[in-house]
Amino acid sequence: MKNVLIHGVVAGILSGIACIAYNSIYTKAMLVDFSKVFQTPAIIGSCVIGCMLASLGYYFLTRFLNKPGQIIFNLLFVILSFASIAGPFAAQLPLDVESPELFAGLTVPMHFFPALMWFATFPLFKYNTLKA
Repeated sequence: MKNVLIHGVVAGILSGIACIAYNSIYTKAMLVDFSKVFQTPAIIGSCVIGCMLASLGYYFLTRFLNKPGQIIFNLLFVILSFASIAGPFAAQLPLDVESPELFAGLTVPMHFFPALMWFATFPLFKYNTLKA
């Protein structure tokens, strides 16, 4: 379990760093500022919490369902990542935010970074939850 949680923290921090880098590039390229809507600690926190929850889900699914649990987890993580993009489209931004139509272009890709980092770092961690 410890290894799975460490995986979640590492993937969360890496995805948070990727989101911050993407935020910086996007805001400079599009000349927008959404810092009133969400800030760096919230971005990193949501990435770490998301990856920690994913790691717990992975642990319990593979512990009780073995190999099918890993497949089910991968599908659920992808489906939940896609489902989470509904939030940015439904977000009510403050009236003083310029170019609110660009908000989705900033936040939607960020919803996929935790899953990408979780899957990318998966080979670095050797899990004993799967039985041969």
